[in-house]
Amino acid sequence: MARGDEYATASDSTHMAGVTVGDLGERALISLFTSAAGTETSRDIVVGSGDDAAVFDAGGPTVISTDTVVQDRHFRFDWSTPRQIGERAVVQSAADIAAMGARTVGVVVSIACPVTTPAATVTEINDGILAATHRLGGRVLGGDLVAAQQVVLTVTSVGALDGLTPVALTGARAGDVLAVSGPLGGAAAGLAVLSAAGDSADRLVAAHHEVVDSYRVPAPDLSAGVLAARAGAHAMTDVSDGLVEELQTMAQASKVSLAVDVTRIPRTPATTLAAAELGEDDDLWALTGGEDHQLLAAFAPADVPAGWSVIGDVSEPTADRDPVSVAGVSAGDLRGWQSF
Repeated sequence: MARGDEYATASDSTHMAGVTVGDLGERALISLFTSAAGTETSRDIVVGSGDDAAVFDAGGPTVISTDTVVQDRHFRFDWSTPRQIGERAVVQSAADIAAMGARTVGVVVSIACPVTTPAATVTEINDGILAATHRLGGRVLGGDLVAAQQVVLTVTSVGALDGLTPVALTGARAGDVLAVSGPLGGAAAGLAVLSAAGDSADRLVAAHHEVVDSYRVPAPDLSAGVLAARAGAHAMTDVSDGLVEELQTMAQASKVSLAVDVTRIPRTPATTLAAAELGEDDDLWALTGGEDHQLLAAFAPADVPAGWSVIGDVSEPTADRDPVSVAGVSAGDLRGWQSF
């Protein structure tokens, strides 16, 4: 017997104990998601969640980016709650919008999962998606739901530039300084703590909850992207795959050399404390650890906005020097996150 209708207005896990997405069915789940997203209108959204497609009035250039996260490749249910996984997926996608100097106005989400997935798991993921999107000032515009062998989330973020010029990767120029919008290495520290711990209730996790939280749900101030664009940033990207990876990408795109002073890279005391207990190097976390989703930008020296930390400089490329150096030495074999 189909069980969709009796759960169509439920929005919390207490109403769905023991119910799977297969029990509920696609129509009932979509009804739950649409109801949770709400139907309020805004100056940007002409038609929102619940129709065949969303209609967005950009009023100018529109920024779009998409990211996919896969169970046991990008997240683990024994390390993060479903809500945290949903929040994290939105932050990851929205950081790309901020890196162009835009604000996130909405997201479209695709959720794939096995039919045996508890319905509460999926609705809690959706709760996290909604919470993170609303914190950014955006709305969930719609999405898709499909059966798969494992849980996969794809978040497509839509951004508005509000008259600003998009900040591309190609604009860094000799004489610029490099700056980041916030501390690095926290997510890598959290991952290291979780990897070393026996389970999520381990003493190590409790003692280093701040960095664990940074891994589970990164909390960069993505409004820094708009601030950077207004300040005249020449190039910008988000630190998703590790600082050295983003530096290599920017250096190649802008055809410049980039030099970083590792001692100037901001990090939290909690990151340094975790490194000391685990016998790790927080410099290495700051350079190679991804998923902080802070922003990296190149500015004219006088244009660095308040709240940003200068960590290096930009120069003309030379044939005898690698395009990225750290503390005067080639970045060499330092690597960040690799998708393949």
